[in-house]
Amino acid sequence: MHLTFHHDPRGECFTLIRRADGAVFTLSSYSRKHRVPHDLAHAVTERELGIPDGIFGCIAAGAVFDSMQQTAGKKRHDAKARSTRILKAPNSIGISEVLTSVIHEAVENNRPTPYARARESWGITRADPCPYDDTDLDRATQTLRDHSHRWQSNPDPLVFPWPTKLQAATR
Repeated sequence: MHLTFHHDPRGECFTLIRRADGAVFTLSSYSRKHRVPHDLAHAVTERELGIPDGIFGCIAAGAVFDSMQQTAGKKRHDAKARSTRILKAPNSIGISEVLTSVIHEAVENNRPTPYARARESWGITRADPCPYDDTDLDRATQTLRDHSHRWQSNPDPLVFPWPTKLQAATR
């Protein structure tokens, strides 16, 4: 899957998603209040922490969210059922949202890597210990900082390759 984040003239962002199955979607983002789009923060956090079944891992597997519109490629005969099956299966969308929000807030407010807050947030939603060490959280935070600077200083689309291995289960 390939993600390309585009500056929208209205001050928003939209993401062009090219899935491995040939389907192409746009994903609308409503993040005018942020310097860096929240969907970009999700992509960075999920990729850098290796979350296969967060928002973008579910999309890679075939999930379609309400804010997505298919713009090219053949629609699968079972697209709706497949999307429903992927989204109803246990996944990490909730924890991805929590961790993304913590890292995104730190970057937006020029704060250091939020080690304690990330682990505390993990503990609110999950009973198992947080699997991410300081190095993982530093990498995610710094990568988002780098993309934030790139996003703010360059009007060109930001191309963001998505690893093939980060994909939700489809059964």
